[in-house]
Amino acid sequence: MFDITLITMGRLKEKFYISAAEEYKKRLSGYCKFSLLELPETRLPENPSPAEISAGLEKEADLVFSKIPKGAWLCVFTPEGKELSSEAFAGKLAEVKMSGKSGACFFIGSSFGMAPRVKARADFRLSMGPMTFPHHLARIMVLEQLYRAEAIQAGSKYHK
Repeated sequence: MFDITLITMGRLKEKFYISAAEEYKKRLSGYCKFSLLELPETRLPENPSPAEISAGLEKEADLVFSKIPKGAWLCVFTPEGKELSSEAFAGKLAEVKMSGKSGACFFIGSSFGMAPRVKARADFRLSMGPMTFPHHLARIMVLEQLYRAEAIQAGSKYHK
């Protein structure tokens, strides 16, 4: 079974987000070996300077790099990434599965984004579109799209 890991900065706090995440994790388990890693965001002052933000993102990058599964294809979510339809995303994931990679790893950065070296290390940069979403909602959207991609590949009626 193919391994999919979603790495996120920060923990879900609201019950409705936690419930939605649990539901999609359960659904995904029917298609792949799924892991969700919630990493702690670096604490920054109330109004951090650009240097403080950069230092925080670098610290988070070290932690992220230590958690990416060995041999996994890495996709990061970033505004400057490529926009894909659900069908194209499913196709990209199928392509990764056929490439011989041991798994796929997806990363959602903190509220300040991610260090440039994380983006540089990524095999693919994906955008959720030009709109801005709260990070907790973005996580649920990514989980849903991962589930949808697996359902499309399986020929399920979930995707209409």
